[in-house]
Amino acid sequence: MICFHTKNPLCLRKKVIRLFPTMRIILEAAITTSAGVISLALYSFWAVKRGHDFNFSGPLLFGALLMLIVRGFIQILFPLGKLLAMIYSSLAAIVFCGYIIYDTDNLIKRFSHDEYIWATISLYLDVVDLFLGFLGASNTSSFSTINGYS
Repeated sequence: MICFHTKNPLCLRKKVIRLFPTMRIILEAAITTSAGVISLALYSFWAVKRGHDFNFSGPLLFGALLMLIVRGFIQILFPLGKLLAMIYSSLAAIVFCGYIIYDTDNLIKRFSHDEYIWATISLYLDVVDLFLGFLGASNTSSFSTINGYS
C-alpha cells in the first residue's frame, strides 16, 4: 500500500521487475515478426522474379481465415484452455504468413501506382495480425514458466 502513495525507488524497481516478463514476450514477438516479414517479403520478390504466381492461394487463405474467425467465436463461448489458445495463435500466424506472401505478390503484379495505399493497408494489417499471432503463441506458451508453474 505504501508503494502506491510514495515515490520510493524500491517500489518502482518491483514494478519494473514484474513488468519484465511481459516486455520480454512482446520483444520476442516483435523480433520474430520482423524476421518473418523480411524473409517472406524477400521470398515473394524472389519467387515473382522467377515467375511464380501466388494468386491460387487467395481462396485457400480466405477459407482458413473464416475457420479462424469461427474458432474465435467458439473460444469466446466455450473457452478451451491455454494449449488450444496457443495452437489457435500459431495457426493464425501461419495463415498470416501466407497472406504476407499473397499480398506482396499482389503488390508487385496486380496493383497499379494509384492503388498503392490499398496495398500498403493490406500488408500493414497482415503484419499486425502476424504480430498478434506470435504474441498470443508466446504469451500462452511462456505463461507457466513466468509464473513459476512448470
